[in-house]
Amino acid sequence: MSGLIGRKIGMTSIFDENGKNIPCTVIEAGPCVVTQVRTKGVDGYEALQLGFDDKNEKHSTQAAVGHFKKAGTVAKKKVVEFQDFATEQKLGDIIDVSVFAEGEFVDVQGVSKGKGFQGVVKRHGFGGVGQATHGQHNRLRAPGSVGASSYPSRVFKGMRMAGRMGGDNVKVQNLRVLKVVAEKNLLLVKGCVPGHNNSYVIIQK
Repeated sequence: MSGLIGRKIGMTSIFDENGKNIPCTVIEAGPCVVTQVRTKGVDGYEALQLGFDDKNEKHSTQAAVGHFKKAGTVAKKKVVEFQDFATEQKLGDIIDVSVFAEGEFVDVQGVSKGKGFQGVVKRHGFGGVGQATHGQHNRLRAPGSVGASSYPSRVFKGMRMAGRMGGDNVKVQNLRVLKVVAEKNLLLVKGCVPGHNNSYVIIQK
């Protein structure tokens, strides 16, 4: 599966040929360097390791500097492996946004925005007092009853309760590529992708 590492720039909208306003996300896709070629004989599987976004050598370990030096490049901040890459690549090759074409569909994976500790209404969509459930009584956004009586005398695993929300790996599938700006390494995909602006995303096709 071919793909690239990119950075989410933000959202905008463009007009199509029918004059319809389409919301889209702008992604800086690549250029990525092939930093390692995994082979079945050595590693047990075949894959390409791509690196994106230069990192200051002062902030890199010597092991990382040596690893990237084999590919003839500086240390990278983000490294991802892609299996079943569509084209044959060699160590040190540069892969840019030209691997994508307008009109095709891609999957975009990223880490969703962290929202901190949230209650059950925001985290799980509980109804509150207006749609009161068993054990709710008169507290507006309380979770209601969570446990049983003398048996089993505990709260079951997986019970929907308050807690940390966001910061999860999320993949959005089948986003249409609206535009490819090769000279600026920009990719415009229809709709929204997970993560905050300037966060890393993985684009696969």
